[in-house]
Amino acid sequence: MVTAVAAEADSVSAGLGLGAPELLPLPGGLVLRRHTDAPDGRVLVDVLVGGVGPAAVAASTGTALAYAALTGAGTPYGLVVSAGIAGGFQPLAPLGFVVVSSAVVAADLGAQTPDGYLTVDELGFGRSVHPVPEALTGRIAAALVAAGRPHTVGPVLTVSTVTGTAARAAELAGRHPGAAAEAMEGFGVAEAAAAYGVPVVEIRAVSNAVGPRDRAAWRIGEALHALRRTSELLGKTVFLELEPS
Repeated sequence: MVTAVAAEADSVSAGLGLGAPELLPLPGGLVLRRHTDAPDGRVLVDVLVGGVGPAAVAASTGTALAYAALTGAGTPYGLVVSAGIAGGFQPLAPLGFVVVSSAVVAADLGAQTPDGYLTVDELGFGRSVHPVPEALTGRIAAALVAAGRPHTVGPVLTVSTVTGTAARAAELAGRHPGAAAEAMEGFGVAEAAAAYGVPVVEIRAVSNAVGPRDRAAWRIGEALHALRRTSELLGKTVFLELEPS
């Protein structure tokens, strides 16, 4: 599981309830938090603080995947999860909700033209969307439903500049129908995971509404608590059922 900052990783690790992790230093000053099955040492979940923004987290996720490939420990992973808190598009994702990505979208990777915005796909330079397998989102959503956790499933947008105006929020929502949340790391994680052929999903707890920047209305503590509870739930159900192939 890859987060942007330590507070998110702390919530994820605490929620997993697997005890104190082994700390493995990686190149670039990164530290991998490795949670194992104590009796046999089997790797269950690795948690990584990957940095803020798509470039930083793509590099750090790629480093962790390369380390796993080189050491043979936990290789290949059964799943890579981009996890953390995020802004939610209203009314789809109110504060406190958990968003499960149906797709991980690079929402501002493209070009502005006189005729409107063109995605990097339309420019012929690559891709801007990583769809998440419906079977995977379905399993996660079913676990959340069974536990009574408020959530929504929809595209999660990756941006390099966080939205701070109503006009920008409306533009993104119009360009990406059904978008549920906005964050800064998911697409970078997805690009690294795709390079290693590992499935990816983004899971975000909503701390604020996408739109005019209002720090007083943010509920970061509540979102981190929701992230911890979600990690606890999925760590006992979906995540630990995904054995590497």
